Amino acid sequence: MQGRRRLSAKVSRNLEGSLFIAPWLLGFMIFLAFPLGFSLYMSFHKVKVLPEGMEYDFNGIAYYREILFNSSAFYDELIPYFQEVVIMVPIILIFSLLIAILLNQNLRGRFLFRAIFFLPVIFTTGYLLTEFVNQGEGSLGFLERFSIGAYLDTFLGDSSWAQPVKTLLNRFVLVLWYSGVQILIFLAGRQTIPTSAYESARIDGASPWEVFWKITLPAMTPFIFLNLIYTVVDMFTFPFNPIIDLIGTGNYGYSSALAWIYFLIIIVFLFIVMMIFMRLNRGQKLSKG
Repeated sequence: MQGRRRLSAKVSRNLEGSLFIAPWLLGFMIFLAFPLGFSLYMSFHKVKVLPEGMEYDFNGIAYYREILFNSSAFYDELIPYFQEVVIMVPIILIFSLLIAILLNQNLRGRFLFRAIFFLPVIFTTGYLLTEFVNQGEGSLGFLERFSIGAYLDTFLGDSSWAQPVKTLLNRFVLVLWYSGVQILIFLAGRQTIPTSAYESARIDGASPWEVFWKITLPAMTPFIFLNLIYTVVDMFTFPFNPIIDLIGTGNYGYSSALAWIYFLIIIVFLFIVMMIFMRLNRGQKLSKG
């Protein structure tokens, strides 16, 4: 009898959970799963738009072979942007972590400062952000004012990293615009650390620098990992991503194949980032042990 009651209670909980996720699951199947599957189908076909409807001629992996082995434009846009992402992601994370620690202090008007840092997330998205940058609002202009570009040319020379570094410095204000969510997550993570840990460290005579490295940073590791994944994904859907412009062509089959290749590259990049982070975190724990 008790076994039946436990079973019925378990079935009831599962049913309740299923009902809660049913709207999301239905929306996912209609608005995401079906378009994804249809784009995968189109990537293997030549798609023609005719007056009487769409016509699909099977093309196999021809588009994939063309993009991977015969398209120099794809690599010419992908590699510089990857270099820019590799530079910009750690800058955003470090900046967000430092600002979150400052905003967690008992400062006058800290709620106003929190709102100021988060407002760009709401206003500078999509087309609005593109218009801001096109009007020159996304550039600080210090490269030309202080001739930093010439110093970079001297220092980096003919390196392939020269142009990504210049682009990033010229759009450095985007770091402010794209750090709002990360600051909010870091701020929430900082508030999960008990004050008793800091009080004990102060009693033991630990300096602020030691407190940061031995208490704050280790406790923020899960939130750093979360922000790392979020920032990487956010950068790959960046409005100024040149790959997105390549995808937006009139050839539906070719564009679908390019989108799936780009998606797989993002997955591989995320996997590499996760493995590096987990290995560094494991090494840090072993050194402490």
